[in-house]
Amino acid sequence: MKKTVIDAADIRILCALQQHGPLSKMKLSELVNLSPTPCWVRFNRLRQAGLIRGYHADIALDHIANASKVVVTVSLKAHQKAAFERFERYINQVDEIIECIATGGGMDYVLKVVAPSLDAFQQVIDGLLAPELGVERYMTYITTREVKSTQLNLACLMTDKSR
Repeated sequence: MKKTVIDAADIRILCALQQHGPLSKMKLSELVNLSPTPCWVRFNRLRQAGLIRGYHADIALDHIANASKVVVTVSLKAHQKAAFERFERYINQVDEIIECIATGGGMDYVLKVVAPSLDAFQQVIDGLLAPELGVERYMTYITTREVKSTQLNLACLMTDKSR
Protein backbone atom coordinates (compact mmCIF):
# COMPACT_ATOMS: atom_id res chain seq x y z
CA MET A 1 0.00 0.00 0.00
CA LYS A 2 1.38 3.38 -0.99
CA LYS A 3 1.91 5.66 2.00
CA THR A 4 0.66 9.23 1.93
CA VAL A 5 3.41 11.75 2.62
CA ILE A 6 2.43 14.07 5.45
CA ASP A 7 4.24 16.78 7.35
CA ALA A 8 4.03 18.29 10.84
CA ALA A 9 1.04 20.51 9.94
CA ASP A 10 -0.86 17.49 8.59
CA ILE A 11 -0.11 15.62 11.82
CA ARG A 12 -1.48 18.54 13.84
CA ILE A 13 -4.66 18.46 11.76
CA LEU A 14 -5.09 14.70 12.21
CA CYS A 15 -4.41 14.93 15.95
CA ALA A 16 -6.96 17.73 16.37
CA LEU A 17 -9.60 15.72 14.49
CA GLN A 18 -8.75 12.60 16.46
CA GLN A 19 -9.12 14.45 19.76
CA HIS A 20 -12.12 16.66 18.95
CA GLY A 21 -14.01 14.96 16.11
CA PRO A 22 -15.49 17.05 13.30
CA LEU A 23 -14.54 20.71 13.55
CA SER A 24 -15.45 23.89 11.70
CA LYS A 25 -12.92 25.37 9.33
CA MET A 26 -12.19 28.20 11.79
CA LYS A 27 -11.86 26.02 14.89
CA LEU A 28 -9.59 23.53 13.13
CA SER A 29 -7.35 26.31 11.84
CA GLU A 30 -7.11 27.80 15.36
CA LEU A 31 -6.20 24.46 16.93
CA VAL A 32 -3.45 23.69 14.40
CA ASN A 33 -2.15 27.26 14.06
CA LEU A 34 -2.73 27.64 10.33
CA SER A 35 -4.81 30.16 8.47
CA PRO A 36 -8.27 28.81 7.54
CA THR A 37 -7.94 28.36 3.77
CA PRO A 38 -4.59 26.47 3.71
CA CYS A 39 -5.76 24.42 6.69
CA TRP A 40 -8.97 23.44 4.89
CA VAL A 41 -7.05 22.59 1.71
CA ARG A 42 -4.81 20.28 3.76
CA PHE A 43 -7.83 18.77 5.54
CA ASN A 44 -9.53 18.00 2.21
CA ARG A 45 -6.33 16.45 0.82
CA LEU A 46 -6.02 14.20 3.90
CA ARG A 47 -9.70 13.21 3.63
CA GLN A 48 -9.47 12.48 -0.10
CA ALA A 49 -6.34 10.39 0.51
CA GLY A 50 -8.41 8.18 2.84
CA LEU A 51 -6.55 9.12 6.03
CA ILE A 52 -9.77 10.19 7.78
CA ARG A 53 -12.10 7.20 7.84
CA GLY A 54 -14.79 8.69 10.06
CA TYR A 55 -15.63 10.22 13.41
CA HIS A 56 -16.56 8.21 16.46
CA ALA A 57 -17.70 8.96 19.99
CA ASP A 58 -15.87 7.31 22.88
CA ILE A 59 -18.86 5.82 24.73
CA ALA A 60 -18.55 4.97 28.43
CA LEU A 61 -20.14 1.55 28.01
CA ASP A 62 -19.89 0.72 31.71
CA HIS A 63 -22.24 3.66 32.45
CA ILE A 64 -24.99 2.20 30.26
CA ALA A 65 -24.81 -1.56 30.56
CA ASN A 66 -22.99 -4.48 32.03
CA ALA A 67 -21.08 -6.25 29.33
CA SER A 68 -18.67 -9.14 29.08
CA LYS A 69 -15.47 -8.16 27.33
CA VAL A 70 -13.35 -11.06 26.18
CA VAL A 71 -10.13 -11.35 24.20
CA VAL A 72 -10.03 -14.49 22.06
CA THR A 73 -7.02 -15.91 20.24
CA VAL A 74 -7.78 -18.19 17.30
CA SER A 75 -5.70 -20.60 15.27
CA LEU A 76 -7.09 -22.09 12.07
CA LYS A 77 -6.55 -25.66 10.88
CA ALA A 78 -5.72 -24.64 7.32
CA HIS A 79 -3.45 -21.81 6.31
CA GLN A 80 -4.52 -21.24 2.73
CA LYS A 81 -5.79 -17.90 1.48
CA ALA A 82 -9.33 -19.26 1.06
CA ALA A 83 -9.45 -20.37 4.72
CA PHE A 84 -8.39 -16.92 5.94
CA GLU A 85 -10.86 -15.17 3.63
CA ARG A 86 -13.74 -17.41 4.75
CA PHE A 87 -12.94 -16.79 8.43
CA GLU A 88 -12.60 -13.03 7.93
CA ARG A 89 -15.89 -12.80 6.01
CA TYR A 90 -17.61 -14.48 8.94
CA ILE A 91 -15.92 -12.24 11.53
CA ASN A 92 -17.05 -9.13 9.67
CA GLN A 93 -20.69 -10.24 10.06
CA VAL A 94 -20.63 -10.66 13.86
CA ASP A 95 -21.48 -7.43 15.69
CA GLU A 96 -20.14 -8.64 19.03
CA ILE A 97 -16.65 -9.00 17.54
CA ILE A 98 -15.54 -5.40 17.65
CA GLU A 99 -11.92 -5.91 16.71
CA CYS A 100 -9.99 -8.58 14.83
CA ILE A 101 -6.32 -8.53 13.95
CA ALA A 102 -4.42 -11.12 11.96
CA THR A 103 -1.12 -12.04 13.59
CA GLY A 104 2.03 -13.89 12.76
CA GLY A 105 3.43 -16.44 15.15
CA GLY A 106 1.55 -18.91 17.33
CA MET A 107 -1.99 -17.68 16.69
CA ASP A 108 -3.65 -16.51 13.50
CA TYR A 109 -6.08 -13.96 14.96
CA VAL A 110 -6.75 -11.95 18.10
CA LEU A 111 -10.38 -10.90 18.59
CA LYS A 112 -11.98 -8.46 20.99
CA VAL A 113 -15.54 -9.51 21.79
CA VAL A 114 -18.13 -7.50 23.71
CA ALA A 115 -21.38 -9.28 24.60
CA PRO A 116 -24.19 -8.50 27.04
CA SER A 117 -23.46 -11.65 29.06
CA LEU A 118 -21.22 -14.69 29.19
CA ASP A 119 -24.08 -16.73 27.72
CA ALA A 120 -24.21 -14.35 24.75
CA PHE A 121 -20.43 -14.58 24.45
CA GLN A 122 -20.70 -18.38 24.39
CA GLN A 123 -23.11 -18.10 21.46
CA VAL A 124 -20.45 -16.11 19.59
CA ILE A 125 -17.91 -18.85 20.32
CA ASP A 126 -20.38 -21.54 19.21
CA GLY A 127 -20.69 -19.71 15.88
CA LEU A 128 -16.90 -19.57 15.53
CA LEU A 129 -16.73 -23.33 15.99
CA ALA A 130 -18.86 -24.07 12.92
CA PRO A 131 -16.97 -26.70 10.92
CA GLU A 132 -16.75 -24.58 7.76
CA LEU A 133 -14.72 -21.90 9.62
CA GLY A 134 -11.95 -24.37 10.37
CA VAL A 135 -10.96 -23.21 13.86
CA GLU A 136 -8.33 -25.56 15.23
CA ARG A 137 -8.05 -24.04 18.69
CA TYR A 138 -8.97 -20.91 20.59
CA MET A 139 -8.19 -19.39 23.96
CA THR A 140 -10.35 -16.89 25.84
CA TYR A 141 -9.26 -14.19 28.25
CA ILE A 142 -12.03 -12.48 30.20
CA THR A 143 -11.37 -8.80 30.82
CA THR A 144 -11.45 -8.01 34.52
CA ARG A 145 -10.77 -4.28 34.16
CA GLU A 146 -9.65 -1.88 31.49
CA VAL A 147 -6.27 -0.42 32.37
CA LYS A 148 -5.74 1.73 29.28
CA SER A 149 -7.82 2.50 26.24
CA THR A 150 -6.79 5.47 24.16
CA GLN A 151 -6.15 6.78 20.69
CA LEU A 152 -2.66 6.56 19.31
CA ASN A 153 -0.57 9.72 19.59
CA LEU A 154 0.18 10.11 15.88
CA ALA A 155 3.21 12.30 16.52
CA CYS A 156 4.95 9.29 18.13
CA LEU A 157 4.87 7.42 14.81
CA MET A 158 6.18 10.29 12.78
CA THR A 159 9.45 10.90 14.63
CA ASP A 160 12.63 9.02 13.86
CA LYS A 161 14.01 8.14 17.29
CA SER A 162 17.09 6.42 15.84
CA ARG A 163 18.79 9.73 15.07
